[in-house]
Amino acid sequence: MDFIPYGKQSITQEDIDAVVEVLHSDYLTTGPKVKAFEEAIAAYCGASYCVAVANGTAALHLISLVLLNKGDKVLTTPNSFLATSNSILYAEAQPVFVDIAQDGNIDLDACEALLQKDPSIKALYGVAFSGNMLNQEKLRHIKQKYNIIILEDNAHAIGAEYDGIKAGGCINSDASIFSFHPVKHLTTAEGGAITTNSKEIYEKLLVLRNHGMVKTPEMKPWEYEMRELGFNYRITDLQCALGLSQLHKLPSFIAKRVEIAKRYDEAFSSTVIEPLYTYNSKSSYHLYVVLVDFSKCSISKEELFIKMREKNIGLQLHYIPINKQPYYKSLGYGDEQTPLMDSYYERCFSLPMYPALTQEEQEYVINTLQEVLELA
Repeated sequence: MDFIPYGKQSITQEDIDAVVEVLHSDYLTTGPKVKAFEEAIAAYCGASYCVAVANGTAALHLISLVLLNKGDKVLTTPNSFLATSNSILYAEAQPVFVDIAQDGNIDLDACEALLQKDPSIKALYGVAFSGNMLNQEKLRHIKQKYNIIILEDNAHAIGAEYDGIKAGGCINSDASIFSFHPVKHLTTAEGGAITTNSKEIYEKLLVLRNHGMVKTPEMKPWEYEMRELGFNYRITDLQCALGLSQLHKLPSFIAKRVEIAKRYDEAFSSTVIEPLYTYNSKSSYHLYVVLVDFSKCSISKEELFIKMREKNIGLQLHYIPINKQPYYKSLGYGDEQTPLMDSYYERCFSLPMYPALTQEEQEYVINTLQEVLELA
């Protein structure tokens, strides 16, 4: 069996042809494909505006500069990639790490308890972990009652839904971000996007994406003005042509992920391998995370990773608690009371999950995992 990674892109000849077409055009960097991709993402999500950028971290950086002020306290999760909380630091704001709930997402009840105690908290950055959206009723309640800024980090969740609300629609948040890294649902190689329903936020993002420059009809033909300290976070027409081609296939990609998740769930029923959450047809299943109590197993988690790799299966871990990283500990973090996150980290790992995973390959993953854990 060839090596089976935890995730990878699905590229077809249609995608290749779309990129080659741009190579033959007059635009390689910022051209018509960028605008078309932005409009298509906004329409797909049900948002008013979309700004496509160089990568998901750039999306987080720019939206944090727009939403946050220096010193703002921001509730966020330790269960994410580093970029989520790093973007708060980029804006010179202050992450406040909150424990997770049983499904791996930030505990919104714990967030509300903190908001009741500390009215100086300005924002909440929630992550739709693994493709499972945040509870929208609770998010709406928090937004309305406490009037704080809410960002939905949907890097894992394009195509997911919660009671008819699509990820990125920003129904109960100020903005949302996506990542289009190759392991995500659709790829632009590298790339990201911000969606919002605020024209003011949208216009600020456009300026910050392009060096802080503004050019108006009243200016001389050669003139432009740098009005803010911005960045070159532009995405290319090449990338957006690939993204547009991938977006057409997104429903089929997600359907395949959901099918894979359902088979995993069925295979692991009545075993010590516990899915992070029960089968959810509305999750977009960027990841398939399981929990195993290694104190009841004959091998450690490290040994499991090594033995599975020897069998040509790549497991992954999502995530090491951000607040326990050396840099964050140097800032005074690490002693937060996050018992569910700590327990989760000891037990979690991610199994291969991507549209091109065949049923034969998945069965090999399932059987090998059970054999290595001595469950077969």
